[in-house]
Amino acid sequence: MIESGAPPRVAASGMVHELRIHGRGGQGAVIASKMLASALFHEGRSVQSFPAFGVERRGAPVTAFVRSSDGPILLRCEITEPHDLIILDPTLIKAIDVTQGLRPGGGILINSDRSAEEYASLAARFRVTLVDASDIARRAGLGSKTQPIVNTAILGAYAADSGRVGLDAICAAITEAIPGKPQPNIDAAREAARSLVRLPHPEVEHA
Repeated sequence: MIESGAPPRVAASGMVHELRIHGRGGQGAVIASKMLASALFHEGRSVQSFPAFGVERRGAPVTAFVRSSDGPILLRCEITEPHDLIILDPTLIKAIDVTQGLRPGGGILINSDRSAEEYASLAARFRVTLVDASDIARRAGLGSKTQPIVNTAILGAYAADSGRVGLDAICAAITEAIPGKPQPNIDAAREAARSLVRLPHPEVEHA
């Protein structure tokens, strides 16, 4: 349920939008960036998707990036000042500076089952949305009980939260990327889209 009743956050038309995804090896952060880029591309956007340099090891911090625009993208550099973040593992918030470079008032979508109060300091500076993608992925049979694969669920949540991409486009990208097991992943994406908890932001009153 979207508790705040706020509309999705949509970036201004024509601008280059930059997203950074933080996860751990094995959670599917890089694949998530590729699926999101595919969904945006099929909606007519110019896109770039790439991981941070380094070797992805299970459990190690992993970073991936997505850049999109309604027009051509001339930039060819790493994203250092993203508009939004997706955080697949909430423990990364204390392990590394996940908000480094995030623009003031930027959006943070966090996979978490923790209470909103635990993210009050983040919500004072940024627009924070929570979704328990791990529980959704477990119930959909994605990954294992101890290591659920949350990337498709989090993309469904991102579609609903950001308004940057349509949920149907995300589901089509999932089918394209995971042809052997699309339906549980699509179900997870759609459930996550219905399960957002938006934290109040002090600077902008939600409708």
